[in-house]
Amino acid sequence: MKKIIEHLEDFLEWGGVKKDITLLVISGIALLLSIFKVIPGMPFDIAWIAIILCGIPIILEAVIGLVTAFDIKADVLVSLALIASICIHEDFAAGEVAFIMQLGALLEDLTVAKARAGIEKFVKLTPQTARVISGGIEKIIPAEQVKVGELIKVLPGETIPVDGVITSGQTSINQAVMTGESLPVDKSKGDEVSSGTVNQFGAFEMKATKVGEDSSIQKMIRLVQSADAGKAKIVGLADRWATWIVVTALTAAVITWLVTGQPIRAVTILVVFCPCSLVLATPTAIMAAIGNATKHGFLVKEGDAMERLAKVKRVTFDKTGTLTVGVPKVVAAKSVNEAYSDEEIYTFVVGVEKNSEHPLGKAIVNCFRSDIGKDIPMTSDFAMIPGQGVKAVIDGKTVCAGNERLIANEQIGISDAVRNEAAAYINNGASIIYVSINGVLSGIVALSDSLRSESAAMISDISSIGVTPVLITGDNSEAAGEIAREVGIKDVNANCLPEDKLKIIDNYQKNKELVCMIGDGVNDAPALKIATVGIAMGGVGSDIAVDAADIALVDDDIKELPHLFALSRRMMVKIKFNLSFSMLLNFVAIVLAMTGILNPVIGALVHNAGSVFVIINSAFLLTWRKTR
Repeated sequence: MKKIIEHLEDFLEWGGVKKDITLLVISGIALLLSIFKVIPGMPFDIAWIAIILCGIPIILEAVIGLVTAFDIKADVLVSLALIASICIHEDFAAGEVAFIMQLGALLEDLTVAKARAGIEKFVKLTPQTARVISGGIEKIIPAEQVKVGELIKVLPGETIPVDGVITSGQTSINQAVMTGESLPVDKSKGDEVSSGTVNQFGAFEMKATKVGEDSSIQKMIRLVQSADAGKAKIVGLADRWATWIVVTALTAAVITWLVTGQPIRAVTILVVFCPCSLVLATPTAIMAAIGNATKHGFLVKEGDAMERLAKVKRVTFDKTGTLTVGVPKVVAAKSVNEAYSDEEIYTFVVGVEKNSEHPLGKAIVNCFRSDIGKDIPMTSDFAMIPGQGVKAVIDGKTVCAGNERLIANEQIGISDAVRNEAAAYINNGASIIYVSINGVLSGIVALSDSLRSESAAMISDISSIGVTPVLITGDNSEAAGEIAREVGIKDVNANCLPEDKLKIIDNYQKNKELVCMIGDGVNDAPALKIATVGIAMGGVGSDIAVDAADIALVDDDIKELPHLFALSRRMMVKIKFNLSFSMLLNFVAIVLAMTGILNPVIGALVHNAGSVFVIINSAFLLTWRKTR
């Protein structure tokens, strides 16, 4: 029996939307044939055959639910109405039921259709090879064959294959995969590096400490898989109401048959109580809401995501790339030497950094071009000091720009006043470039991620509809606190690794607080998966984050997020109204059917009119807009 059920389930899943369209066309033809009786007098005419073809999937769905879990869904009553109509040769009623149900199935499959490749992209993100040094000889082997303790060489631009410790060389590592932070981190001998992170420049050698399943990127993959497996699905309202709907309809039909002795009245009751409009109530509203969301820049990938979003009580935000732009920018260029102005310091720095390959150097050049717009000065004798900074001659002056280690190696002192000023920027998440001219410390340049201009208003709007915002970020507590104060978030969680974000969301949901997670990076993927609803920033976000999410914000216009939350709640109001209207119409029709006023054909037309009303009512969601 178990194997038979599995084969039947495979049959029902086969074909997807294409199967639904095919059956809808067939049921439409059956409905027309039943009206015009193209081939009258035949015991099994084309209309019957078409109706039976379309009815088989509906009946099988009902049987599987009853047999496997005694799960009484709307399909049970639909199947009974279909079979009863065929048995008493009410072709039109049977054809109408089959057509409406296939329309509902098509709409539902269109809304739940999804294309996920998140896990596969994680696997692609994992380096396939490693450059192992053994006995002074360098050879390339598959990354999974690397053993703990082996020496590995990593070239500029390569992804680090396993976790380890740098034994020689200096570089800058893009750790966005693990922390989500946009600013690269300088690394040198003795520093730890993680698999999946990217070497920005400068070759280095490292000793493997965690390999295979123990590596950081493999742990990330397992987090995503476990989060997806544990994510509960919302059961449709129509199916939750189905049990007592079926019982009521069957009871009314049996009593009517026994009292009147007329089976046609019993069949009419089953037809008018057949929950076609009930089944259409949810998917039509969801389709309209998804159409509305699309016009506002959202790609809704999961059919029931909007239904889940309406129940969310908390929304957790990643910081970098979500509330902030996600790209390092110059936030300050200050002179600490009276001989030079702030702009002159900025100009000297951009001159010495223009030949640098370091990500911060490139960011400085880009910001200077947009902020100042002047010509970049000519330089000579350019030199790059790995892990420290750069040096060059500009207008006969020797200019150094780099970290504190560079300034110390140049035997230049840093006063307490300058240290305190730099610390204020560092505590807010900025990176500091110290600038010396002719051996004298002359300025500092601070680079930081900048807050999106619309973030504060967006947080205020979301709070006003009863959703509590929460910040969870891999950044330090000072930087996280500053951003939270600027946008108006009171609940802050800093220094969070991917597993920390996942645990925070899981704890909320265990306490019956459904959570929406909004993030952009690879490190957000596990949290996006486990959250009741995951929303990824589609513009700056990684492909993996987008694939892990239920909804993608295509153009990163976060000011539209309050509209999405309000739209989901408006959609649920529509669904509940549709369901209530459908039930009221069915109860009125059942009374008329019991008294013999309605026959199966008129009954089918009445409840078909209810289905049309539901579709029209749902369609108003297409143009709905949240008002302040």
